[in-house]
Amino acid sequence: MDRRNFFIATAAAAVASNTVFGSPNDTIRVATIGLRGRGKDHIKEITGQPNVELVALCDIDQKVLDDAAANVETITKKKPAIYTDYRKLLEDKSIDAISIATPNHWHALITIDACRAGKDVYVEKPCTHNIFEARQIVAAARKYNRMVQQGSQSRSSVALQDGVQKMRDGLIGDIYLSRALCYKWRDTIGTKAVSDPPSYVDYDLWQGPAQKVPFKENRFHYNWHWYWAYGNGDLGNQGIHEMDIARWGLGVKFPTKATAIGGKFMFDDDQETPNTLNCAFEFNENGKKQMMEFEVRHWMSNHEAGIGEGGKDVNTIGNVFYGSKGYLAIAGYSKYATFLGRNGEPGPTMTKGGSHFANFFEAVRNRKKETLTAEVEEGAASTVLVHLANISYRLGRTVNFDPKTMTITGDKEAAAMMTRDYRKPFVVPEKV
Repeated sequence: MDRRNFFIATAAAAVASNTVFGSPNDTIRVATIGLRGRGKDHIKEITGQPNVELVALCDIDQKVLDDAAANVETITKKKPAIYTDYRKLLEDKSIDAISIATPNHWHALITIDACRAGKDVYVEKPCTHNIFEARQIVAAARKYNRMVQQGSQSRSSVALQDGVQKMRDGLIGDIYLSRALCYKWRDTIGTKAVSDPPSYVDYDLWQGPAQKVPFKENRFHYNWHWYWAYGNGDLGNQGIHEMDIARWGLGVKFPTKATAIGGKFMFDDDQETPNTLNCAFEFNENGKKQMMEFEVRHWMSNHEAGIGEGGKDVNTIGNVFYGSKGYLAIAGYSKYATFLGRNGEPGPTMTKGGSHFANFFEAVRNRKKETLTAEVEEGAASTVLVHLANISYRLGRTVNFDPKTMTITGDKEAAAMMTRDYRKPFVVPEKV
């Protein structure tokens, strides 16, 4: 599949949406798939939106599903429909949109299936598990004319939008480097023996596109992030937020090369992904070279550029942008500060968040993908950075990337890692 399939719509994209809202008062009917962890936040956000009704829930863990259904009924005073298999949920033609908070290895396939079923989609970050899926998820959104939003909440922050615009206006001069920070305490996941899955869990369905392996408690709920078959390490967990901001602020899309080094330090456990990782990317767009750095650290750490200082939070989550006239620091999802000149004189600053779900539902109503602050093409581009860095780390060498063809060049082993061996019938299709 070439670049055209990633960026341009097929003839089917010209077909009008089958979801029509005559006025802002028309109710949008929503379903949430994946109800533990981040899924709980989806429920809270969706049930708090005006003229939006959460009508269905889906999870492979019956206990999680029952608890979530009881919670929704308490909030809305209505019983939601419940499903363990998302494919059955998508058959309900009355559902207008879905939100996805499953493990990463499910994101692309559920999104594509939902687009085919005529549903708009809010999908958690990273919206794909590999580079091949980054192409396919965008192609599906275009072909079926769906609103698809990646859960990069920072894109809807009023403060961060203001900070990025100030950089575009030249506040810190010519920006040559962005640096993304993910210093977050992560304890060991320990070691666990193979065991039977809980009776209330559909473990086979949970594994989905991944090859089937015996159940182990510490690669299930949440800890799946640290296994290559399901997650993408902290780079694709917390880190994708900062990676996306770093690319957004730098004003670039795809790199020409990526390098990552790191490993597992301190803990001898079952985790597969690195807990410490340094990544570097080179961009050559708009006639100039720019760089991006990204760093994951998992334990005790200093703060940087004031991010994380002055509070009880031991984590340092944010970004720093370096320009010819100063630097701009972003803390979390809703605050930036600037430091100008050689003496670092304080410049403009702002703290103000925004509602990413409200932005999504606005686009669902007006049918304009330009409304989305983290539209799937932007989300997919940021996931490509994650996947390139992880490939580089796993192979132990720099990976070269051709933005025009969306392919890894000069390295057959690395290029093969752009996709995965899907377990039937959970196959992300070549043709969406």
